[in-house]
Amino acid sequence: MKFKKIAAATMVGAMALSLAACGGSNTASTSTAEGAVTSEAAADSNTSGEKKLTVTWWGNQTRNERTISTLNLYAEQNPGVTFDPQVAEWADYWNKLATASAGKALPDVIQMDYKYLDQYIKNGLLTDLTPYVEDGTLDVSNIDEGILNTGKGSDGGLYAICIGENAPALVYNKTLLDENGITVKDNMTVDEFKALCKEVYEKTGYKSNYYYNQGENNLEYVLRAKDITLFENGKLGAASADDFNQYFGVFEDGIKEGWMLSASSFAERNIGTIEQDPLVYGSDPANRSWCTFLWTNSLSAIKAAAPEGMELGITTWPSDDAKKSNYLKPGQFFCVSSDSKDPVEAAKVIDFFTNSVDANKILLAERGVPASTVVADAIAPDLDAGTQSGMTFIKNVIAPNCSQINAAPPEGTSEAINLLKQLEEQLCYGQITAQEASEQFFTQGNAFLAAKAG
Repeated sequence: MKFKKIAAATMVGAMALSLAACGGSNTASTSTAEGAVTSEAAADSNTSGEKKLTVTWWGNQTRNERTISTLNLYAEQNPGVTFDPQVAEWADYWNKLATASAGKALPDVIQMDYKYLDQYIKNGLLTDLTPYVEDGTLDVSNIDEGILNTGKGSDGGLYAICIGENAPALVYNKTLLDENGITVKDNMTVDEFKALCKEVYEKTGYKSNYYYNQGENNLEYVLRAKDITLFENGKLGAASADDFNQYFGVFEDGIKEGWMLSASSFAERNIGTIEQDPLVYGSDPANRSWCTFLWTNSLSAIKAAAPEGMELGITTWPSDDAKKSNYLKPGQFFCVSSDSKDPVEAAKVIDFFTNSVDANKILLAERGVPASTVVADAIAPDLDAGTQSGMTFIKNVIAPNCSQINAAPPEGTSEAINLLKQLEEQLCYGQITAQEASEQFFTQGNAFLAAKAG
């Protein structure tokens, strides 16, 4: 079957495109002036029985293309169903959802991240999917109970379905390091990582990126080694500001010693966009990084974005206790919003993404290892080298040496995360010290969380 490719893959922001059922592979498509794609049959038909669902996600070009092709397939198999895909970069995604929620206009199907799930549940923005599981609309029989439970709220309701399982992954320019006789080992400590960064810089001129301005996941990872939870209900889990010194100290030492990318290197990049990641994008070593902090589901996208001839390596994020820090993460969830006018059809779409082998042969585990074990086994032979390496990494490196993921963060974390970004920026511009960053994050971060809890 031939699937239509829609140019939404290059869109930034939630600019809508309309997808419509094709009615078969021989149905012609026409593009409207607004960029909508509709079948001639659908355009001429009576639309009184048509169901139009809005689906939103953040992602890279690979994800956008595969998701749109999957929605096309659903539309072909379900005449009368049309889609309005809304695509955004990570940095804009949550602001756009916040605006939509204020106007009670959230999309029908929402891609959700684990760290925001609890907030959306407690604010009544998501639909409990339990009735659709009970009546058979949504099949979860092939999903591990532990993974399934990560989508539940404190009330026991099921509000999100895991679309893929991921793990933290440090991806690096293996070609560059091999050419310069530099080796990378799994389960590096933070000090070993800093020493490696310095060695790479001295031998190659390439600098390092310590997950700049996306660092809450990295900070959480470092703290897990000390048995500290980053976010607790109404407060930070750290006992004092000193618990953050190691994390902020990496930035401070890197800037002072020259091996850390400057904040100005990110000024004209969309942070979090794979194609603009300093591992694969930049004009000279001073603005390039030998490594990047990602998730295993991003390996295909970063491989596709890498310059020709660059072989990529994969290892663990640095931590002083790998077993405590490593974890398996439920990848992006799909949820039905409480604003949906057709939650039944929205639940059917999630079931399609979860259980259809044909759909997942298009998606090819880009969001992570499929939660359905049946689907994961069925598509394994079709996966590209990047995705295969991610699955192997999870199986051989992470799974045997990891701990339970932290609970989903409570309300107030958005403000604390924004503060963390601001402090990283000020630190990298030399405006504050690591100790000052630690003290401000401890004081102000606790205040944000306490205000929300109160």
